[in-house]
Amino acid sequence: MEYRKIINVAVIAHVDAGKSTLVDAFLNQSHVFSDHEEIVDCVMDSNDLERERGITIYAKNCSINYKDYKINIVDTPGHADFSSEVERIIKTVDTVILLVDSSEGPMPQTRFVLKKSLEANLRPILLINKIDKKDQRANEVIDEVYDLFLDLKANDDQLDFPILYGIAKQGIVRYNPGDGNNDINPLFETIVSHVEAYPNKMEEPLVMQVSALSYDDYIGRMGVGRIYSGVMKANASVSICNNEGKKQTKKIANLYNYQGLKRTSVTEAQAGDIVMFSGIEDIGIGDTIGVVNEYNPLPSIAIEEPTLSMNFMVNTSPFQGKSGKYVTSRNIKDRLARELETNVGLKVEDTETTDTFKVSGRGELHLSVLLENMRREGYEVAVSKPQVIMKKIDGKLCEPVEEVICSVPNEYSGTIINSLNLRKGQMIDLEDEGSYTKVIYHVTTRGLLGYRSEFINSTKGEGVMVRKFIQYEPFVGEIPERLNGALISMASGKAMTYSIWNLQDRGQMFISPGMDIYEGMIVGVSSKDQDIEVNPTINKHMTAVRSTGADEAMKLVPPRVFSLEEALEFINDDELVEITPDAIRVRKRYLTNIDRRRHMREINKQAKIEE
Repeated sequence: MEYRKIINVAVIAHVDAGKSTLVDAFLNQSHVFSDHEEIVDCVMDSNDLERERGITIYAKNCSINYKDYKINIVDTPGHADFSSEVERIIKTVDTVILLVDSSEGPMPQTRFVLKKSLEANLRPILLINKIDKKDQRANEVIDEVYDLFLDLKANDDQLDFPILYGIAKQGIVRYNPGDGNNDINPLFETIVSHVEAYPNKMEEPLVMQVSALSYDDYIGRMGVGRIYSGVMKANASVSICNNEGKKQTKKIANLYNYQGLKRTSVTEAQAGDIVMFSGIEDIGIGDTIGVVNEYNPLPSIAIEEPTLSMNFMVNTSPFQGKSGKYVTSRNIKDRLARELETNVGLKVEDTETTDTFKVSGRGELHLSVLLENMRREGYEVAVSKPQVIMKKIDGKLCEPVEEVICSVPNEYSGTIINSLNLRKGQMIDLEDEGSYTKVIYHVTTRGLLGYRSEFINSTKGEGVMVRKFIQYEPFVGEIPERLNGALISMASGKAMTYSIWNLQDRGQMFISPGMDIYEGMIVGVSSKDQDIEVNPTINKHMTAVRSTGADEAMKLVPPRVFSLEEALEFINDDELVEITPDAIRVRKRYLTNIDRRRHMREINKQAKIEE
């Protein structure tokens, strides 16, 4: 086959800096779409969940043609929970476009992905995005980026990065903010002038490394990665070396590369290209593929260890099976096994009981995305409170610690500082930014469980909080859990307006009139620090006695409706989140009062034995 100039580019940035919007502009202005094709925003965010949340969860590829170049573009996640995706993708690209918001500047995740890029010896291109903002401060942001590069020990070549200015939403990139062009061509030109095309290594033996996995219901498991040398062919026998050094010979069935957004079947692909292939069932991340007995395996790819775990259980509530199609332990086990085919940051372990599975991931968002996808597919599952994964390092018990950056209005800064101190956080920095205060803390992951909703309430929704895992540090001791108790239903039936109206004084309600409830379900949060059993199913008794005036109108406060993450943050150790296709409920692990008391007696008895 003929040699083709190929450049692979990853777009890296913090959450909501405009990565997916920039990729939209790339595709629109390179005429990937036909005239009759409907063009949607954030076209790379193909998953329903990605569209709803406005974040990129899975790294995805596309390609465009510019002059005589083929440019493969990788849209990467910006959230720290999906950092393992970013880390592997960096190994397959020739440069990165570092996208930075013109007013926010570099954020924690920006630091993480940039560090990985510099370690891979890439020379980034800086794009200051959203220069049309009223509070843009592009010059200051550039200085902050230079400081970040120096802090990450960038070499002289890496420090000599080109700077561009853009409004990704309008498909505009300029060499200078005052230029008059309204297209993205300066970015295309900068890519081809700043980065050399992948060298012609087609005559060398085949070497390719798997950096990501995909799954197709019809084709099965597929490997994704870059060809480092040689030519890869469909229906060819190859040698595979896994991370343990074990070699085996297998045959590649189908071979694909990307033409625009489409996965296109090809018979062969050249060095430098990103390809996808099928036919090898047990392919894994980091596996090296080459000509039989004619290559040296590449260094294995380390996958970051999970930091958080929770138990996935069969739903045992009285409403089991009312809305879900898949409710048994076998259904849940099969679904988790399918998830492991592609989600390499996930770990699933069996427990002592057959109806419970311990699932570990990189953070609350990582696990909640899996649960949300399962819910939409028709699964019912109950999950426990997330638990931090501890480690023993040099004989000491250690736990994960995160850097938290909070930008809050000045009047709420004292509240936030007090909350993080109570959660045994350590203040690192405090900066005044006009009407806002920027607070930087190091807090254990355990201390941050359930904090996001408290933060939003404390700042009246005006604060911004960003978290990033740093390292494991010695255990800091006990951290207080939720201070308020729960309002627990002591009866099953339909919730009544009269009961809810009378219960409003006792706390904030989670239910509305006419809603089906069951014994042991948590129907509200108590205003006191202890659990209270209530009966929301009582209706007003009718009597023959008339009052002198009309009955007063029963005005109800709107109930608090949980998202999945908020429900996971809310629960304590003796509570579960019941997840079904049509509802998210919180409940006690033991539904009846008798069972809860019996369980507490057993815990107290065990504690006395240990003493």
